[in-house]
Formats: sequence, structure tokens, C-alpha cells
Amino acid sequence: MRHSKAYNFLSEYGQIALGVVLASIGLKAFLLPNGFLDGGVTGIALLVRTFVDIKISYLLILFSIPFLILGFYTVSKRIVIKSIVSIIALALFIHFENFETITDDKLLISIFGGLFLGAGIGIAIRNGSVLDGSEILGVYVNDRFGISIGQVILFFNIILFSITAWVISTEVALYSILTYIVTAKVTDLTIEGFEDFIGVTIVSKKYELIEDAILKELGVGMTLYKGTRGIGNSGKREDFDIIHSIINRIDMKKMHRIIDHIDDQAFIIEFDVNNVKGGVLRHYLNKKKNKKLPKT
Repeated sequence: MRHSKAYNFLSEYGQIALGVVLASIGLKAFLLPNGFLDGGVTGIALLVRTFVDIKISYLLILFSIPFLILGFYTVSKRIVIKSIVSIIALALFIHFENFETITDDKLLISIFGGLFLGAGIGIAIRNGSVLDGSEILGVYVNDRFGISIGQVILFFNIILFSITAWVISTEVALYSILTYIVTAKVTDLTIEGFEDFIGVTIVSKKYELIEDAILKELGVGMTLYKGTRGIGNSGKREDFDIIHSIINRIDMKKMHRIIDHIDDQAFIIEFDVNNVKGGVLRHYLNKKKNKKLPKT
């Protein structure tokens, strides 16, 4: 279903607004009152705030400016504009909201502060915006020097948390690392979703039986490649189907049981799938028992 530009615009900015609210709750209700840090620009702002009497909302904008300028040379201007709007909105929300401290338990503060902050950052990223400029730094360094984005952000945060341990305390640094881990994991889950898909390639001399069994018992679609010639433990073979499918990770054991029951010598390759769009998703959302799916 196609939506109008107005609908897409309102949907994107509405979700970004939700992300801003969640991130601000994580900061104002959990991390700020207890002096805990997160990684990235947010962490720098929180660290500096412990030494200077400047509101965190001002520091967030101030420390984000260099990364946003960098963003004009690394990502699209649309992303930079969305990020400017998001960061200003987050700063305003933190400046004017007044949440009461929910708990004094340090472990709960780290976990739930990271959970709210990670959910907010993840929702913003899913809609083409960033609430933290360190991701833009990662993209820039990756483009110039070939270092992975994850390694850049990790190195950035190692320096940040080392400074925290030195100038504040080791305990605060350790709790801040826990907050960062929770934030990063929740951000990934929000961006990628909770369903984890696996790509499977199957080569078997009993491919026809496996095809029918997968369709009947798992109900997932598949793509069949024509193998013209192959050499394996059963010698040379010609003219056979290579089965390729995408399934949910929770169905992997069932998939193996189906294949082993038919051909315990089948050659199986599994690989992680970062993103899936189309029929397999519709299948898992609208699963019908023994539904006959067409081969492609």
C-alpha cells in the first residue's frame, strides 16, 4: 500500500518525537539524577556537566554541532536536517520536563536508563535521524580510512569511559559501561526487530522430498536454483535443485529435524540475514497450518 508524502512525513516525525520522549525519560528520570553516563556525545555532555554548571540541554547541542557539520560530508542532507531537529527537540524536552527520580538502585538505573535511551535512539535511527553524533563520526572514519563503524564507536567510548574512571570513579565508569551495553543492545533490537532470520541453502540428492516437506511442515517459501553439476561425498551428480530459503531462527531445529529425517547426509549452509522484506515476513505474521506455498 502506497502512502502519501504527507502521511510519510507525519509518520516519520511522529515516531522521531516518540524516540525523543523515550530518550529524555532515560536521561532525566534515570541517568542524570544519579550521575551515570552513556556513550557517544550524550556521554561527553553528561561527563562535562559534572564539572561545569551548564544545563545538559545546552551541552547536548554544543557537542553535537561538530558531528552535524561532519554529517554534511558523510551522509545525506535530509538525515542531517532530521538529526538537527531531533537533537534540538531532545534538548528542549530535557530542559523543560521535570521527572522525579524513580529509583536509587544503581543496577536498575543502569538497566532502565539504558533501555529507555536505547529505544529512543533506535526509533530515531529507523526513521532516518540520529540523537547521538558519534554514529556520524563512525561513518566518516569508515569512509576515509576503512575502519568499521562499530570499531570507531567502541574506541570512542573506551576513551570516554577511561576518562570517567580517572576523573570521577571506577564504580561510575563500570555502571556507565553497563548502561552503554544495554543502550547499544536495545538500539539494535529496535532497529532490526526481535525476529531473527536465518538464510539456509540445502544441497541434497533427495531435494524433491525436502522441498515438499519444508512447504508442508514449515510453510515457508523458497527459491530453487538449478545445479548442473556437483562433486560431493556421493561422487559426481548432475541436474539437481539447490534449495534456498529464509526462516525464523526459532524454526531452525525443526528445519534440521525435517532434513535429517529425509537425508542425514544433506549439505546445509546457514548464514545470518540482516534484513528481510516481502513474502517470508507476511508468512510469519499470517501463519496458516499446512498452507501450500508456490515454488519460485
